[in-house]
Amino acid sequence: MLHICFGEMENANYGPDWFKVNYDPKWLKDPFVQKIIKDVDKSEYVDGLIINSPVLGPIPPERLSGGAQTLIMIYEKPELIFDATSCGENCAKILHEIGMQKDVTINLNYLMKFDDVESLKVYIKNEERVITDMEDYIMTAVKYV
Repeated sequence: MLHICFGEMENANYGPDWFKVNYDPKWLKDPFVQKIIKDVDKSEYVDGLIINSPVLGPIPPERLSGGAQTLIMIYEKPELIFDATSCGENCAKILHEIGMQKDVTINLNYLMKFDDVESLKVYIKNEERVITDMEDYIMTAVKYV
């Protein structure tokens, strides 16, 4: 399940920095990582360390957006806590999908809307409860961000 802690957290890692130093090129071959790259950056994994961006042309993984890099780190290192504030609204659906596959904890410092999510289910650590309703989620989040 996706666990969210709103507000500042001391132990939350900044995804893009972690990605640039710790990513494993083997991750790029994972179909779900390729889905992250396609959905968030509208780019296609080609082979090796080559990603084809419609805007930038061929790029290395280090040039992916901060949102894509953070989502990949959350997916590949679920035991760590990442600050998902670098993820924009276009990351919400995939972030929720990751939470449906694995238990992950993120930190958020803004109200990320999960508008494209069909069946919202997140655990809000600030209140120690599961939320399954968008209105309840928004009312809870605004208390902390």
